[in-house]
Amino acid sequence: MNGYLNESNFMMVEEGFTTRHLLENLLVELCQASDQQAFFVADLGDIVKKHLHFLKALPRVKPYFPVKCNGSEGVIRLLAELGAGFACTNKAEIACVQSIGIPAGKIFYSSPCKQVAHIKYAANHGVQLMTFDNEVELSKVARSHPHARMLLAVAADSSPSAHLSMTFGATLKSCRHLLETAKEQAVEVVGISFHLGSRVLEPEAFAQSVAAAQLAFEMGRELGYRMHLLDIGGGFPGTEDTRTRFEEIAAVINSALDLYFPDGCGVEIVARPGRYYVTSAFAFAASVTAMEEVPAEQPGSDGRWDGGTGPPSPWAPGLGPSGRVETRQVTGPWCILIPCGCSASPRQRPCPDHPSHSSSLRGPPGHAEDLIADGLELPELQVGDWLIFEDMGAYTIATSSLLGGCPQPQITYAMSRVAWKAVQLFQGKPPQTEDDRESVCAPLSCGWEMAETLCVTPVFAPAGII
Repeated sequence: MNGYLNESNFMMVEEGFTTRHLLENLLVELCQASDQQAFFVADLGDIVKKHLHFLKALPRVKPYFPVKCNGSEGVIRLLAELGAGFACTNKAEIACVQSIGIPAGKIFYSSPCKQVAHIKYAANHGVQLMTFDNEVELSKVARSHPHARMLLAVAADSSPSAHLSMTFGATLKSCRHLLETAKEQAVEVVGISFHLGSRVLEPEAFAQSVAAAQLAFEMGRELGYRMHLLDIGGGFPGTEDTRTRFEEIAAVINSALDLYFPDGCGVEIVARPGRYYVTSAFAFAASVTAMEEVPAEQPGSDGRWDGGTGPPSPWAPGLGPSGRVETRQVTGPWCILIPCGCSASPRQRPCPDHPSHSSSLRGPPGHAEDLIADGLELPELQVGDWLIFEDMGAYTIATSSLLGGCPQPQITYAMSRVAWKAVQLFQGKPPQTEDDRESVCAPLSCGWEMAETLCVTPVFAPAGII
């Protein structure tokens, strides 16, 4: 074992639990104690399953988890225990992962736009791998971090489905000039990076980006660089209900790598899966602290809402199954970043005979202008009732500075005994008894079902990319 995670870092539960079960148990305790604080529950076993599935589906790709996606200590410790690396975007994230003992060689400073102070911090703490996509960024690194090893970030795909990749990244036409400029400034370039973003749903975008990266590799080699690292970024779905499944994306990536960077060519492949790892592992519970019933307005004969001359407001009432036109605004004390389009369900199952209402959720007191969700069909709620949010692991846990100093909700980590034995087996620690061996080799189900078994040797344990 690496020593990053031990049994004191999580709650050990029996096989077959779900985050919903654990939420219910904790809510019973909170209600008895009259404690109305919002909280997360995280199934670390779900992350174990995702990691093993990633290694099987992409055997040549080493995962580097983007800390900005979820910087909670339990997630970082577990992934460090499993041998993953970490992609950081600022010095706070670098400090976070190094505080638990993760070596600098497993850290990738992946932000394409870095503050000089943060570059110097990385240099002083041994973090060498970074990206650049323009001359200004290159000059900052050349002045502040002479031992940096750089990846040229390429925006390889301009299709509509990959529009997020256009935020950062150099065009192929500008690659040679940037590589020549790096040569003039004595900056070491070791590879190419691209990042298509989490909303890319077309697997072919990965194939096109890998092809473009190969062209940029050849430019670097022609200039005398020892190009040996390809970063294929992120963009992997975190749940199974997406239009494109992870397995489809993995198949396209493997084919593209075999064609453009065949096994044995001396190029190491890394990726930055974020949502993929943590989205489904987290659930969130928050109590209702205030309610407001919006007076019903009747639509005019021209289809517009009375009193308005333009389109209806985002807060315009909706027609619920009861046949009444109304909207109920619910506010809660949660100080987190809730993804757009999220859904919430009440803790108690509504009675089929009770009507539901078109409802909107707003942020905590002092942040009531923040719309969390709109158009939700919820039963009649009262102050003190609890709402449960599923699939809340990605980009929901922010630093307190982003939320005006509002404290973060508590996170309760849990893992089944079988999943914990799987972590031990992955690290090469043999089961203690024959019974243990049989239980580890059975399909895992930490609130999920898994087709694969763990009676296999890990494909690799990333030791660092520098």
